[in-house]
Amino acid sequence: MQVYLDNAATTPMDVQVIEKMTEVMHDCFGNASAIHGQGRKAKAVVEMARKEIATLLNCASSELIFTGSGTEADNMALRCAVNDLNVTHIITSEIEHKAVLDTAKELQAKGLARITFIKLDALGRADLEDLENIAKQNPGSLISLMHANNEIGTLNDITAISKIARDNDCYFHTDTVQTIGHYPIDLKDWDVDFVACSAHKFHGPKGVGFLYKNKALRIRPIVTGGGQEGAMRAGTENVTGIAGLAKALEVASRNIEVKIDTVQRIKAYFKEQLLSEVKGVCFNGDTSNEGGLYTVLNVSLPPSDNASTLLFQLDMNGICASGGSACNSGAVGDSHVLNGILHPTDRSALRFSFSKFTTKEEVDYAISKLKELI
Repeated sequence: MQVYLDNAATTPMDVQVIEKMTEVMHDCFGNASAIHGQGRKAKAVVEMARKEIATLLNCASSELIFTGSGTEADNMALRCAVNDLNVTHIITSEIEHKAVLDTAKELQAKGLARITFIKLDALGRADLEDLENIAKQNPGSLISLMHANNEIGTLNDITAISKIARDNDCYFHTDTVQTIGHYPIDLKDWDVDFVACSAHKFHGPKGVGFLYKNKALRIRPIVTGGGQEGAMRAGTENVTGIAGLAKALEVASRNIEVKIDTVQRIKAYFKEQLLSEVKGVCFNGDTSNEGGLYTVLNVSLPPSDNASTLLFQLDMNGICASGGSACNSGAVGDSHVLNGILHPTDRSALRFSFSKFTTKEEVDYAISKLKELI
């Protein structure tokens, strides 16, 4: 039996997305920058997708810049804030995605910006009082805090963080790679400056995402050599991928409350079975419906002799899970997120993540094998 429980790393593509992309592949091969008929046809696909996404997220279509990934979008936000918005101070946390942490650290190493890490609570949530104090002392900073942590699932209060940013003349970037397509999101209501998105996290294609940039900001591209994306990101547009992104978000947004409830039930059942079958198990991050991702459950396991090979053994039994973020899935080292929340070093942790395609039968199989192995 094959059981896929690593949806926070990537999701299987929805058949409706595949059909849309296949249609575009067949009918629209032109370069969207060309002025002839095929070029105009491709350009229309790109702009229609941009308009559809903007409508779903309640923003202006001109505020969306298509990228090759969420990582590129994060890079663009941080680098443009420093290069073009006179940001010399970045406020972030030690458990952000490496796309944010490594970029911020590089900017600091070059003497372009310094970093302050805010305090976190035991669940990995931003300490808003500490954030406010740091922001007050450093107006004009860039606050970069993710909406939901990709390893432990804890959600941050974006509206509260946005208010702190605005009250202290700071810019605000949030990585929403784990939440766009999974929650109803209203960007006007959020009042943020930058948002990063990646299509493959909500049953879309890999290799395409976007950066939302507040239209009040004036920035320059970090990828140069062409006038694509309103002169904000050079390179021939991935027309097929962009069409797939828009379709994936449209499909994900339909009956979203029903999907949330369905996946929450699967996660709750998985958690309940673990507590019943595995002695000494506990969980990292906020696992409540209100405070954590309904798609992610980070499991802290009791000490065992085979902890270091548990992921491999699960894989041998047809079960796909993760020991950390997807970008570190090939690594054996410690998770910076677990270190950031002071996870006990004598316990191992596994991340199981769910989607609308996850079934109870798959969960039962995974639990039975996990119990055997432990």
